[in-house]
Amino acid sequence: MIIEICIGSSCHIKGAYNIIQTLQHLIEERGLYDSVDLKAAFCMRRCEQGVSVSINNENYSVSPETVIDFFDNTIVPLLNEEMKNS
Repeated sequence: MIIEICIGSSCHIKGAYNIIQTLQHLIEERGLYDSVDLKAAFCMRRCEQGVSVSINNENYSVSPETVIDFFDNTIVPLLNEEMKNS
């Protein structure tokens, strides 16, 4: 799974680096580093709400306050689905 987090100006101000650090920690804590490729991306042009995050080209809006829920309720189920289909 490829997860890209926008680090453009607007997303940076909204907490992109906190989101990256939290995701890195959750991925390592749960032993998923072989299944997830976490990348930074410059402006994804979707910064109206929160930090723009793309998973396999599907876009989401995440904030530092919602990143753990986003991981548990979006990333983990998508990972499980990918593992089931491979």
